Amino acid sequence: MTRRVLIADDATLFRQGLASLLTDQGFDVVATTDRVQHLTQLAEGHRPDLAILDIRMPPTHTTEGLEAALELRRHSPGMAILILSQYVEARYATELLTQEPTGVGYLLKQRVSDVDALLAALHRILAGGSVIDPEVVSLLIGRKRRPGPLERLTERERSVLELMAQGRANPGIADQLALSLRTVETHVRSIFTKLDLPNASNDHRRVLAVLTYLQQLDP
Repeated sequence: MTRRVLIADDATLFRQGLASLLTDQGFDVVATTDRVQHLTQLAEGHRPDLAILDIRMPPTHTTEGLEAALELRRHSPGMAILILSQYVEARYATELLTQEPTGVGYLLKQRVSDVDALLAALHRILAGGSVIDPEVVSLLIGRKRRPGPLERLTERERSVLELMAQGRANPGIADQLALSLRTVETHVRSIFTKLDLPNASNDHRRVLAVLTYLQQLDP
């Protein structure tokens, strides 16, 4: 099934380049824009499966993209959202994930040049998962945590959770940590149990685990 994509970015070359890349990869880019003011109308008219937005858009180049993403999700709850940023801005990733935990991602623009990584992120987001840029996760890892259920995790389980936050599936985690797939699956089940996550689909519980991590970071 061809996925329909809406792109909002005020950098013309980047916007056009991303649209061309996605078209070459089989996506249907239904609309592009350099403004956020009419995104809701564009979304209603074109009904995209995915919206890709720069976090800093005119007129103030601060948080227009993030605010527009949250507005899009209020109007179209099933739409997947990918926020792109030129810089590591951890608090925006936290805000996005805590308000809209499924079908969302936050990546640095430099990831767009890694086509395989970008496509993997897009497919995971479209499947209802969440993806956070590895550099943002690394920054979050270094921040002080408030006491809570994360303290129950072993060092290895925290490493697994960090990779889950990046959007890695179990086979990718196994490759990264040089573990067997069965061992990773055991760690993931242990994380779910130790974080007291409710019974649900594994994909939903993975998102809840990442949210638990984000919500226990000191502001």
